[in-house]
Formats: sequence, C-alpha cells, structure tokens
Amino acid sequence: MDVLIHDPTLRDGNHAIRHQLTFEQIRDYCCAMDGIGLDCVEVGHGNGLGASSLQLGIAPTSDEQMLTAARHSLKRTKLGVHVIPGFASLRDIAVALDCGVDRVRVATNCSEADTANRYIVECKRSGSVSVHGVLMMSHMLEPLKLAQQARLMEGYGADAIILMDSAGYFVAADVRERISAVRDLVSVPVGFHGHNNLGLAVSNSLTAIAAGASIIDATTRGFGAGAGNCALEMLIAVLFRSNINSGVAMTNLLKAIEFVPGIIRPVAPPEIGTTVASGLYGVFSGFESPVKRAAAEFNVSSVDIFQILGQRRVLAGQEDAILNVAHELASRTNRQGTY
Repeated sequence: MDVLIHDPTLRDGNHAIRHQLTFEQIRDYCCAMDGIGLDCVEVGHGNGLGASSLQLGIAPTSDEQMLTAARHSLKRTKLGVHVIPGFASLRDIAVALDCGVDRVRVATNCSEADTANRYIVECKRSGSVSVHGVLMMSHMLEPLKLAQQARLMEGYGADAIILMDSAGYFVAADVRERISAVRDLVSVPVGFHGHNNLGLAVSNSLTAIAAGASIIDATTRGFGAGAGNCALEMLIAVLFRSNINSGVAMTNLLKAIEFVPGIIRPVAPPEIGTTVASGLYGVFSGFESPVKRAAAEFNVSSVDIFQILGQRRVLAGQEDAILNVAHELASRTNRQGTY
C-alpha cells in the first residue's frame, strides 16, 4: 500500500504562533525538507490565502512573499496552498498560480461544499495544478451526508477529497465510517487530516489508511492549531514499522528535522484542559488562542466557552461568537453574584 504525505507545517503551524512565520523560516524549512519524499509542502496563513486580517491575525509576510520563498526552495517537492472561499478571492488564487504552486486545496465547512464550485472550476481551468476538495469540521455530518458533500466536490472537478478532523474530535470508529462512506461514493483518492486534541492523530491516520485513505496530512513535531496535528516524524516511523510505503526516506527525515527547531522555534505546549475541551466538544482547534484570551479578559472558564461553542455548533470563521459567549458567561456570573 502506498500513501502520499502532505505536509501543512507552514500553514497549519502558523495557527500556533498567531500566523507569524517569516520569509526566512519558510525558506529554510523548505530547503531542509525538500527531496526527502514528501508529496507536498503547504504554505500560508493558518486560514489560507487572503486570510491575513485583524480578526484572524495579520501575517508579517504577504501570501506572495511566502509562496515565492517556498517555491525557490522546493525543487523536488510540490508546493501547496489552502483556500477558504470568503477569505480567499479568485484574484488571490491567480497570484498563487503566478508564484508556481502545484496544488490548491479548496476547503469548506463540511456541509457547504457547494461554495467550492467556482473555485475548483477556476483552478482546474488553469490546467497547471491539482485541486483537492477539503471538508473541514467533518465530524459535524453523518457519514452518508458527508460522502454526498464529497461527491459534489468531485463533480466540480476535485482530484482528491480530504476529510479534516478540524476539532480533533474523532475516535477510530468515526474515522473508519467516514473514510469508508466517502470511498464508496467517489472515485478520486481520499485523504485525512487529523488533529491531536484527544491524543489520537497518529492512530486515527492509520485507521484512515486501513479504511482506504491514500493521502495523509502530517506536520513536523505536530506543529499546528490547538493540540497540533499528526506528528510527521512519528507517523513516518509507524508507517515504516508497518511496511506501508510513504515515499519518505526515514533516515533523511530524521536528519532534516534536526534542523527544524532552529527554523521553527519551539512554542509552549498547549494547555491540556483547553485542547481536550476543544476535541471533546467538537470545536475548531484554531479557536484555542482566542478562547483563552476571551476567558482571561472576562474572567470566565475557557472550558465553559468551548462547551457552549460546541453546543451551538460554531464553525471556523465565526470567531465573533467567542467574545459573545465569554460576555454571556461573565454576565451570568455577575447576576448570580448579586443574590
């Protein structure tokens, strides 16, 4: 069995440091990882093209500068970008194409695949890139409905479908059911992007492979939103031990990541309470930092915020809801304190 490894360290990892990766860090990471057998390195703001903003976080480097740095350093490895309709415009995609990207991932919330139509069609029209349709927060739909959304993306022209466990909510049965359901309805390759909120990112990725996934996302040292992603070095080691060919040379990877701490400086580990709460209640992993800030500002529990966000099925892009919930909790506490 062969599996392709897609590395979003320089995109999902940007969430962990408030989208502050520099031109030099991107350039040096790509130089270190080029040619070790990764299928693709994905680069950009944590929320993808066009997402640098006051609400989501302003990056110190423009999309064009980031992609240019990566393109000059990646000689044997594909360069990818993440696109969320509404954050990215078709003009942003045109800039990315001019920079020489090889893969565009068009990502929507799992029930909104129709919003990807125009973006996928335009990318395919260029004739120069492969296009992945990505269903984020994929725990929020039952397997058959999720598979139907995947089939829409395939119909628009997507070359592969990626299921994102954006909240780190899945256990093995969730992964198996959803990957299998999508594989039954589409003819293109299926992939999996796991988060580690419940400590299951590597094992869930293996379950996805067993269920038929042939593209797996993983980041160096698990660098990513919230509790982080599936750790690349751990995944490749387990695949090596399991006789599953990823194309990644294990020894070369281990040598390359020796240089990574100097390129992407270690960040403080996430607080276990908040990351587990995010996974337990099915809330987007990228909400961890804004939830913690809101909890501190209003003197309320971040766990309570996550619980209410999960009950209200709040999605990525609805960050304003975090402050609203924190304010509600503070008001409730103040009312109770007057009795």
